[in-house]
Amino acid sequence: MAKIKIPVSSNVKFNDNWKRCVGTGRMGLALQKEYLDSLSIVQENIGFDYIRGHGLLTDDVGIYREKHGIGPVCNFTYLDRIFDSFLSHKIKPFVELGFMPNQLASGTQTVFYWKGNITPPKDYALWRNLIKTLFKHLISRYGIEEVRKWPVEVWNEPDLPIFWQNGDQQEYFKLYRETAAAIKETDSGILVGGPATCPGAIHWIPVFLEMCDNTKTPVDFVSQHSYCGKTPEKGPEIVYQELLPNDHLLSQFKQSREHIINSAYPDTLPLHITEFNSSYIPKCPVHDTAFNAAFLGKVLAFGSDYADSFSYWTFSDVFEEDDVPQSQFHGGFGLVALNGIVKPTFHLFAFFAKLGDELLYRDNDMIVTRRNDGAIVIVAWNPVTEKDDNFKCNFDLEIPYGCSECVIKQQIVDEENGNAWNAWRTIGRPRYPDKQQIQTLKQAAVPAIAIKRQRIENGIAELKFSLNKNGVCLIEISELRDQTNTYPGLDDSKITGY
Repeated sequence: MAKIKIPVSSNVKFNDNWKRCVGTGRMGLALQKEYLDSLSIVQENIGFDYIRGHGLLTDDVGIYREKHGIGPVCNFTYLDRIFDSFLSHKIKPFVELGFMPNQLASGTQTVFYWKGNITPPKDYALWRNLIKTLFKHLISRYGIEEVRKWPVEVWNEPDLPIFWQNGDQQEYFKLYRETAAAIKETDSGILVGGPATCPGAIHWIPVFLEMCDNTKTPVDFVSQHSYCGKTPEKGPEIVYQELLPNDHLLSQFKQSREHIINSAYPDTLPLHITEFNSSYIPKCPVHDTAFNAAFLGKVLAFGSDYADSFSYWTFSDVFEEDDVPQSQFHGGFGLVALNGIVKPTFHLFAFFAKLGDELLYRDNDMIVTRRNDGAIVIVAWNPVTEKDDNFKCNFDLEIPYGCSECVIKQQIVDEENGNAWNAWRTIGRPRYPDKQQIQTLKQAAVPAIAIKRQRIENGIAELKFSLNKNGVCLIEISELRDQTNTYPGLDDSKITGY
């Protein structure tokens, strides 16, 4: 175990682009109470800036209808309720335009349990009119300065035939051109981008940017998705998927950035990873585990080097792409499981939310920062793929700290602590837990915590700690401000049993 000497200071800022956006199930789910309750938990503990999900234009939101003798009409009742709810939770929409309203669609092909239509519009003039009407309404309700802060992404993974009819690149480019033109005609300050492709189609980015350059089509950002699952092993309810190393996620970020650098556009053109996770399957048990949290620690620590935002997919298990969830834990993407029970990966994000702006040190296992209040804040992780439990990771740090005594607060999540999924297995995997079981799972989801005082010798705080298999920890070191002497007559020896 080599000793790591943390510098006194640095001129390096830690960019928290990991919290710029988070994913969600389809927009219509935002009308459910449990969805909003879960969003409250996430925002209170993490505080994402934007939220992105599918289905804004799908029929359950009810925006587009064609009425006999009248023609196309728009109804924004549910849209307003959804966006109002987001803004009340201090999170802005990252607008994804999709899927096609059924009455505007050129075909009947759909995706997901909730049947999002994935075909091009039957009439691009009607599509442009819908987009203009939508954004005129948003500007009228929320104000032009607010709406200009909302990036607008055209479609979702058009490279895949399940999301865009035939995965037709040229037809997608047409959709993008028509959509971008309609948005900019409404207001030139609204940000629009794409191509929102899956990890296997990063090669679309240079072709997309070349198309935009050649046709003078507006593009304000590039978007891409990143996952690292191997070929899945599918079962009736559960899908198992081995993962590539977490460096594969970062290499996808980097490759997307390099495509921008090598294009006709400025290096500063924003890159938004509008979806990322380990597995891309919404019923893969890895999402519920402590391993998933530890696995993604390095991604949160280094992802900002390449991406202006990278959006965890998703914040909640209130999610219905592959039918209504059939169990309390079912491998859902969410940071928060059903019944408001937080997962280990939730704690990873909540721990990162405690980090400071000044980056003092980082490596493959740990990040060390200083907060504005002077506290030294550390997050460390130890993902282990081997089945053996004896894989501890040991840390030995020397941290310059300018006081005589400090308080060290440590929170840990691992296979045994802060792990509701493990507790759920222990009590017999109840599909639909009763109130008592839900309370038990919530109690099990709380990280282990330890608080101690420590003398600082010669301006150096010595810190040694270990992480068990698949552990993630948050350590906050702050100056001791002891007020014991302000209590007249205080004598703990007089306390019975002390």
